Amino acid sequence: MKNLFIALALAGVSATSSVSVAAAQPVAEGNSAVKAQFAQLGLNAKKVNTTPLDGVVEVITNRGVFYASDDGRYLLQGTLIDIKNKENLTESALSNVRLEGVEQYKDSMIVYKADEEKGKITVFTDITCGYCRKLHRELDDYLDAGITVQYLAFPRGGMGSQGYTDLMNVWCAENQQKALTEAKAGAKPEEVAQCNAPVAEHYQLGQSFGISGTPAIILSDGSMIPGYQPAAAISVAIDQLKSKS
Repeated sequence: MKNLFIALALAGVSATSSVSVAAAQPVAEGNSAVKAQFAQLGLNAKKVNTTPLDGVVEVITNRGVFYASDDGRYLLQGTLIDIKNKENLTESALSNVRLEGVEQYKDSMIVYKADEEKGKITVFTDITCGYCRKLHRELDDYLDAGITVQYLAFPRGGMGSQGYTDLMNVWCAENQQKALTEAKAGAKPEEVAQCNAPVAEHYQLGQSFGISGTPAIILSDGSMIPGYQPAAAISVAIDQLKSKS
């Protein structure tokens, strides 16, 4: 079974919800039983959708996508794949969630815009993450390739960490771009009094996307690349998306 999933992944299992054969539909009345059971686990069930499996529903939560029996008694965590159509249904669901979330927080991003933009990436970032720093050191490569980079905050240590405080000060800085660049070069962000930045919201959003580490790159179709990728690789990915549209 493990080899089967590896083979499907290598074959390029589709994660594009727009081509889904059996698109998920909301369950009538939002399935209050499922929501109540998930609440007991500390999970906020935002949406409950149908799946191609009888008696199994898809649950969009604040911590990603889960599956459950339609009475909420049994919970399943994992990836649901349509073998016949070679489609990763879990990734399709998450892609929709990511697109909605990115749109919701577009006004609180730190953006480095390419002069001749051919595409955008949204990057969940932390200050101390080595590969986050590497990506930022290569920022000019992305911009030269026509890739606008827009950042959301994801403090890896959680909301009680020093990383969270530092990101708050970066997002509250008068010059956010300068503050972020300096912080990723190792400088201590200047403390900003009465700082009220949406770093906690960004962090919770990332968790709902299934993010557990940084950098995490979201493409324009909602698909996610976990980890660093050079500008050339991202440029190819953007071109491939454009060729499919």
